[in-house]
Amino acid sequence: MFIKVLGAGCSNCKTLESRAKQAAEELELPLEIREVQDIEEIDHYGVVATPGLVINGKVVLAGYVPQINELKELFAHNLTR
Repeated sequence: MFIKVLGAGCSNCKTLESRAKQAAEELELPLEIREVQDIEEIDHYGVVATPGLVINGKVVLAGYVPQINELKELFAHNLTR
């Protein structure tokens, strides 16, 4: 699974990245993660509130840091697509 964390590198962005890694580990999923701080690239995704999370090219959330269980649900849902 390839994900991007969109944001300016703030504490919420770091927390989201950490939780995403933990969720993937708990689900035993291979995960490639990239932090995106470039404003133009973030704008490309249409995200106006950070942090944002992109899974396999699709924005799945923006503006908050979900709990690990919610991330696991998002990952599982996006594996079936």
